[in-house]
Amino acid sequence: MTTGRRRRTAAPDGVGSSARRPDGVPKVRGTFEYSSDIRREGMLWGATLRSPHPHARIVRLDTAPALEVPGVHAVLAHGDVPGSATYGMKVSDQPVFAADVIRYQGEPVAVVAAEHPEAARRALDRIVVEYEVLRPLTDPEEALGSGRIVRHVKIRHGDVAAARERADVVVAGEYEVGMQDQAFLGPESGLAVPDGEGGVDLHVSSQWLHEDRRQVAASLGLPEHMVRLTMSGVGGAFGGREDLSVHIHACLLALRTGRPVKMVYNREESFFGHVHRHPARIRVEHGATREGRLVYLTARLLLDGGAYTSTSQVVIANACYFAAGAYDVPHADIDGFAVYTNNPPCGAMRGFGAVQSCYAAESNMDKLARELGIDPVKLRLRNAMTPGTVLPTGQEVDGPAPVAELLERLAAMPMPPDPGHHRDPRTWPGGLGNVTRGESLRRGVGYAVGVKAIGYSGGVDDYCTARVTLAIRDGVPHAEVHCAASECGQGVVTVQAQVARTELGVFSVEVRNADTLIGDSGSSSASRQTWMTAGAVQGACDAVRRRVLARAADLLGAEAAGLALEGGVVIREADGETAIPLIELLAGEEFAETYEYRHRPTQRIDPETGQGDAHIAFAFAAHRAVVEVDTELGLVRVVELATTEDVGKAVNPRAVEGQIEGGSAQGLGLALMEELQVVDGKVRNPSFTDYLIPTILDMPPVRIELLELPHPDSPYGLNGVGEPPTLSSTPAIVNALRDATGLELPRVPVRPDRLAGLGEEVSTP
Repeated sequence: MTTGRRRRTAAPDGVGSSARRPDGVPKVRGTFEYSSDIRREGMLWGATLRSPHPHARIVRLDTAPALEVPGVHAVLAHGDVPGSATYGMKVSDQPVFAADVIRYQGEPVAVVAAEHPEAARRALDRIVVEYEVLRPLTDPEEALGSGRIVRHVKIRHGDVAAARERADVVVAGEYEVGMQDQAFLGPESGLAVPDGEGGVDLHVSSQWLHEDRRQVAASLGLPEHMVRLTMSGVGGAFGGREDLSVHIHACLLALRTGRPVKMVYNREESFFGHVHRHPARIRVEHGATREGRLVYLTARLLLDGGAYTSTSQVVIANACYFAAGAYDVPHADIDGFAVYTNNPPCGAMRGFGAVQSCYAAESNMDKLARELGIDPVKLRLRNAMTPGTVLPTGQEVDGPAPVAELLERLAAMPMPPDPGHHRDPRTWPGGLGNVTRGESLRRGVGYAVGVKAIGYSGGVDDYCTARVTLAIRDGVPHAEVHCAASECGQGVVTVQAQVARTELGVFSVEVRNADTLIGDSGSSSASRQTWMTAGAVQGACDAVRRRVLARAADLLGAEAAGLALEGGVVIREADGETAIPLIELLAGEEFAETYEYRHRPTQRIDPETGQGDAHIAFAFAAHRAVVEVDTELGLVRVVELATTEDVGKAVNPRAVEGQIEGGSAQGLGLALMEELQVVDGKVRNPSFTDYLIPTILDMPPVRIELLELPHPDSPYGLNGVGEPPTLSSTPAIVNALRDATGLELPRVPVRPDRLAGLGEEVSTP
């Protein structure tokens, strides 16, 4: 007897279809309301005064002159915080306002609220701050030597000393990754509205509403139920919205003035108002047999966390967990350090530490292949991780691990044609700059593969909450889904509707806007949100369906196990015939259920050995890059990116391809152009004029091939897809540049002077 979960036909726009995004058309038309678009009658404008120094002592602060500016209603500083003076996701160490010491350029000192944004800016100019400028600590090696350590991660696996004696070839490399910015297009913004009873409603773009509420309520000195957060339109995130920005400041001003307060950062302020990808210095050593079998690996990773903790503790852990790459490495010693400096704070960004370690590991694998005289793809295939591989952390991979298949499919793809000199001039490196005709042009091909854990690791009790209601609306069966999952552009709102259609057999579905009136859903990070949200919505739908079918069984005098929901009716599974329409069954009544989904439990990593079953699942992606390099001018054109990725189950194939293209674009940016230039703690390029990101002219065609190997522990067998493309795209491009030029290229982004042979060597960790 079936249980009612089998589907005779695929639900229209259900799981597995490229369902249309409900926010797609308004975003294209420009009518979608982002957080910076929100307005309220009578609202004030907030603005922030920030330190121009990366390290200083505040000698005197006088806010009184700012209150004399017409239209100014409030000026607040460190003495005006009623609750916790600090906040933070993992460690509460970041001041709401600097009280006595400045630790990074751009640190908030005061905020103002005024009738007009120009009045607010004039008020900022009137605030008197006297600084005693101090020498900033900006070198992470110096910070490490001074003991300013956020976390030291140690992984000891096997016996490296004995394995080193058995290695025929030893290859070491030193690699550096610059500070990348998330570069989301929607600046930090939000609107705080006092409720007149001492509480506040905050409309803000976020990656984790409930975690934001916890920190905001603590600094406001309010119980959490008096602080309500509602998701506003998110203009991109990529990790940069995990930490707070305008949240506390806007709420403080709203509660002080009794009026709604809106805050919007301009582009320059946005660069100071969120964390960035950790710069890294990494040394990797591979030992191998002459046949190319890896014997051991050692790695030392040093990440610059900047002024405050943010998520550095977890980023350095993730970087270390996957420092050996997607390979079977029987012996490994890995040491990772994250340190405090007076550089800008660093935290979450797509890939979350695995980007840095993947670049180093894959670069050194190519170096090993050259030393051995082995094709780099064959070397990778010879050492590819498989189900049953034991990771350096001691965990056995118990799900799909199709590293070899990804590489084989990638290598089998046809190469893009080389038109030589007979081509459109716009396709030369340099493009419309008309600087070359290919006189010193070389083509190169590079491969890379990446692995990353999906979801939270290390024993975290991760869960997601969803509430589903089924009723008749406007004469048709209609489902409503309420979940706090953050829609950052990845399409989780669409996924919720797809799951409801699949599980309840109805087409009409409304997904309510995310807020803190429903239980926690965790963060839209770690490539976890589709997995967790699909599980929560599926569970709530299952509970609703059971109740509906029980009601139908009572009315029909039948067994509920022989009934199913399909096409807006209850059917008999034996013959597929309609038993009773939902319009008749649900008349005047609604069925609602709330469900908390949890994945299988994980374990903490042992702090001394780095061993433990810490991860619920793994995701893999591989890239092949074809590049053209003008070796005299140092100009690059990426001709094509080809990629293969195991996605478990493509819940929405079009959205999956979009995630892969976007992740590949950010990897290209890190490889060739994206870096915040920080000199003596000061950011030199806080604008999209000087901080370069790939445009449509920089992006090559992306050839995508998906593998769908269902994961045994996830809803529908799906797997996270958002971060893996960012791992392997960067080293694939740089390996292609090495293939074209023969240069070491130990640092990303690769600058034209390096490609022209003029750059300096990387500093040694």
